[in-house]
Amino acid sequence: MTVAGAVLAAGAGVRFARSGGQGPKARAELDGEALVARAARAALAAGFDEVLVVQGSTDLSDLVPEGVVLLDNPDWPDGIATSLAVAVRHAGDRQHDALVVGLADQPGVTAEAWRALAAAPPEPPIAVATYHGERANPVRLGRAVWPLLPESGDAGARVLLRERPDLVREVPCTGDPWDVDTVEDLDRWS
Repeated sequence: MTVAGAVLAAGAGVRFARSGGQGPKARAELDGEALVARAARAALAAGFDEVLVVQGSTDLSDLVPEGVVLLDNPDWPDGIATSLAVAVRHAGDRQHDALVVGLADQPGVTAEAWRALAAAPPEPPIAVATYHGERANPVRLGRAVWPLLPESGDAGARVLLRERPDLVREVPCTGDPWDVDTVEDLDRWS
């Protein structure tokens, strides 16, 4: 079984900009490292067969670590589901059996969390990280559920998690899923 990891980083970060953020959120730095680079590095450390970063609103090629496949999402304004669809198509083309998906703006998601999702049993086909009993990213999506995912909108896999609980396994993870939406959120991590 082959498993790819995907970091979704295509959005413009409108809330971040409104809060005073300079430039795209994926480029925002925490401890001298861009958020997208930090997330990609954690995914790489998890040992996936392939690690992807989906970009859209801005070119991230100068920030993505070596060994990561950079994918473009020209439809990024149509929501996060379009980025998920780009990653799913690539994973399908590469014949991966599962895709573990996380977000660039969650700096506390560790390599161990990515690894735990990748190592979860293949059935049921969806595995979702939990932190202190609360669901968050990353999420592992087995090939069987890829056709059920939305291809536009801002819900991504969340709709499937809600509508098909019979397909979902929870995986307790360490780390912190708190995301960076504003400059204040970024300051919380500093």
